[in-house]
Amino acid sequence: MNLFLPEAGLVIWMLIAFSILFFVLAKFAWPVILKSVSARQEHIAESLRKADEAVKTLESLEAKGNQIIAAAQAEQLKMVKETKELNNKMISEAKAKAEAEAARIIEEANEQIRRERENAIKELRKEVASMSIDIAEKVLQSELANKKAQGDYIDRLLTSMEKDTPAS
Repeated sequence: MNLFLPEAGLVIWMLIAFSILFFVLAKFAWPVILKSVSARQEHIAESLRKADEAVKTLESLEAKGNQIIAAAQAEQLKMVKETKELNNKMISEAKAKAEAEAARIIEEANEQIRRERENAIKELRKEVASMSIDIAEKVLQSELANKKAQGDYIDRLLTSMEKDTPAS
């Protein structure tokens, strides 16, 4: 059992060696270790702060991106609406122009029909007048074959003309 019980001299030399080692570590190693632990702790804290800032920046960028997307969608809807309005306006204008053109064509056709009707009536009147003159000439030739009948006819015409004209 001697193996488990150290001797007193060994314990003293171990205590002296441990004290020297502790003093050297406390004097030279611990400040460096504590300084590096402190630096590491500061670095971790700075990294966490930067990560929080990055998250906040990312969130603000995401919000701005969503706003830009919403604005773009609103602008797109506005453009689609304006395009539809412009399309409807163009269709309305085209219909109005077509209706105006149709009305103008109908008016021109009516005017042409009226002119052709007037020309036809004039032609008909000329034909009737010409036929009437031909008939009258033939009637007068047969009626006025002699001089006495011509004189009687002229007297009747003069008499009827005197009755038609007002006396002055």
